[in-house]
Amino acid sequence: MKKSELETMRRSFDTVKSRSSLIKDSPSIKRLTSRVQEIKKYSFDNKEELFNQVLESFRRNDIECRFAETSKDAFNIIDELIDEYDAKVIAKAKSNTLGEIGLKDHLDIDVVETDLGDRILQLKKVDNKPVHPTGPASHLNISDIAGIVNESMDVDVDPQPRQIMRAVRGDVLNRLKNARVGISGANSIASEEGSVVMVHNEGNISIVSLMDLHIIVAGIDKIVPTLEDAISVVKLETVFATGNFVTSYMNVVSGPSKTADIEKKLIKNMYGAERVVVILLDNGRSQAIEECLYCIGCGNCIVHCPVYNAVGNEFGFNNYLGGRGVAMSKFIEDDEACFNSGLYMCTLCGLCTLNCPLSIPTNEILENMRKLSADVGFYPRAHGMIKDNVDKRDSPY
Repeated sequence: MKKSELETMRRSFDTVKSRSSLIKDSPSIKRLTSRVQEIKKYSFDNKEELFNQVLESFRRNDIECRFAETSKDAFNIIDELIDEYDAKVIAKAKSNTLGEIGLKDHLDIDVVETDLGDRILQLKKVDNKPVHPTGPASHLNISDIAGIVNESMDVDVDPQPRQIMRAVRGDVLNRLKNARVGISGANSIASEEGSVVMVHNEGNISIVSLMDLHIIVAGIDKIVPTLEDAISVVKLETVFATGNFVTSYMNVVSGPSKTADIEKKLIKNMYGAERVVVILLDNGRSQAIEECLYCIGCGNCIVHCPVYNAVGNEFGFNNYLGGRGVAMSKFIEDDEACFNSGLYMCTLCGLCTLNCPLSIPTNEILENMRKLSADVGFYPRAHGMIKDNVDKRDSPY
């Protein structure tokens, strides 16, 4: 990342810190934090039972559910669905899971990001990796953004937020006029009710969910027991991600759009989707360390991480940023990916754990992974030279 981008990112992170510090230590948020910790622990301990229950609940709600063991399996399912609808354009909402599998690189059709930050990065075309799970373009200042929009859209907007927003919004809505397929992730899934919870401020997920086909790709770690639990998880995520008690919108999808207002005869596709398909993704999660799966995606760890604040998004894996992303890369891909994601960048200071609402011991996880990585031959060359010198001369020099 450029020096100017790192400086802008740090200022953005300072804003998040200031906002969240005003509320995260309040009695109500402390109670919520304890509750979500219990929810995630229970969900992991009972993951097989909850998985089987959500399959039955989805079936009851007329939601089609597919299981994808790998990213390739997810691609095959998505390709099949897109072919069925002969889709040339897809409306996409923000999703770290879709970033994890690299959906946009896989598809050769027009995938339109509906989230403003993601759309700005999409228009940037190169060097466009996000820097925060809920603020993907937090490293770009307003002049940079205006330049990106003007060059890519052939317009002439001033470096003014409202002008930029209007230009991008108009372009997105125009591109989606003939779209029939929407795709999103999920913030949480309620097993008992068979409901998918998604949070947003812009209203864009509502647009995505109104397409004829709504595809939802979510990791199996998103499943929790009840709708009340799912809401608790997304509330806590909002507090630590944005410094607000709640987002503008919480979409709860529990089935396709339907009406029975004419002689009580059920008809689908009144205003929203005629078909909802949930793809539950494993992609290494079933092999992952328990604590890795507690993450609610708030990004508070990277906001406080000294390494991330120094080097930016080169520390992490795909859309999973910072130390937690490095840890997950071992299970999503392999030891080499884990090493290349920044395994040895971490200072092991523990500020990530200290500022994580779930107290995930990321520094301890990475320290243990370094031992495993060294055992299979992935460690810094300089460390190897020191080791060899000690073996040969009883000295590191």
